[in-house]
Amino acid sequence: MTRPVFAAVLLLIAASTSACTATTPKRLPVPATTTSTLAAARPAAPRTLTILGAGDELLHPQVWAQAGKDAKADGRPGLYFDDIFASVKPAIEGADVAICHLETPLAPAAGPDTGYPRFSVPPQIAQTIHDIGYDTCSTASNHTLDAGTAGIKRTLDALDAAGVQHAGSYRSARHAARVNMLTVTPHGGGAPVKVAQLSYTFGFNGLKRPAGEPWVANLTDPTAILAAAHQARLAGAQIVVLSIHWGVEYSHAPDADQKALARQLLASPDLDLILGCHEHVVQPIAKVSGKWVVYGMGNQLARHADPIDGNREGIMPEFTFTESVNGQWRVTKAQVIPTWVALSPNIRVIDVPAALADPHTSAADRKVYAGALSRITGYVDGLGGKTVGLTIASGEQP
Repeated sequence: MTRPVFAAVLLLIAASTSACTATTPKRLPVPATTTSTLAAARPAAPRTLTILGAGDELLHPQVWAQAGKDAKADGRPGLYFDDIFASVKPAIEGADVAICHLETPLAPAAGPDTGYPRFSVPPQIAQTIHDIGYDTCSTASNHTLDAGTAGIKRTLDALDAAGVQHAGSYRSARHAARVNMLTVTPHGGGAPVKVAQLSYTFGFNGLKRPAGEPWVANLTDPTAILAAAHQARLAGAQIVVLSIHWGVEYSHAPDADQKALARQLLASPDLDLILGCHEHVVQPIAKVSGKWVVYGMGNQLARHADPIDGNREGIMPEFTFTESVNGQWRVTKAQVIPTWVALSPNIRVIDVPAALADPHTSAADRKVYAGALSRITGYVDGLGGKTVGLTIASGEQP
């Protein structure tokens, strides 16, 4: 091969090599749809919802006197109860379902208002119950009949006007036959969840329901409670909560009857949670048949003639229900928020952990709240609830 021809061949080879290098494809990018497809393939987080209970709303004359002072200070006419609950409002509003216990019947708008032993209290409390975040109230208590059937009707009318559901006392047999059902949108979205609330009491302080009208207020009977829970399930309830007025006043320990009734009721698949009231002091929280029973939530609001530590203490237990793969809802977290009724300079219901976490809380108040927290922790854990998953909010930073 002559030199010119050889050179030409080399130039052709070089050009060919250069061309091949320039056209070699780069690594293909991951399609944008691949990432979203992988995310869609991950299982969705389980849906949850929270249910919060609270102790007795027990209005004594000093309480509505405070509501009058607060209304005047705020430039409002009449009575205004909202300020009393300002500390606990965030916790109540934060729950998906918040359940109160309205222990006393309501009076006419113009009064008269009466305290112990036969209560008939200002109806303005109904609007406050709504405004601070409660969704439904139990109305069956030993004071339900204090103002007769007229008092029952006034109470239910006021709650209805305020947009608060209720269970435990009724205007008619037809009304009593209905399930108190709440429809809740759970965390995680999806179809709404139906939560039913029942309410029963051990008695009426010696008063009798009108002849032929046993439906005006629910008297505790295990068979009736289980039948009502089953009826709620048939109506579509996915969670059924029982509010029950029981136990011995001023006893921090549940009695044998409470324990036996809790065992009997929670053995049923139709009942998921028991919230107990009446004792005016805090009692333990325990697990029975794998479910939670709150034996006594104490008072949320009261001003007894003898205001001892016990009747100024309360709890707001909050239970997180989680949906399982088979669609059942079970409690996966149980927490207690201790509360305290401050009497001076104003009557106020205090969220104890929130107050202890607030750097503006005075040293004197901090000492009072820390003492309440310590006592309440002891009462709540009296049956070993902490060993089976119960937590008690303390206000301490993690």
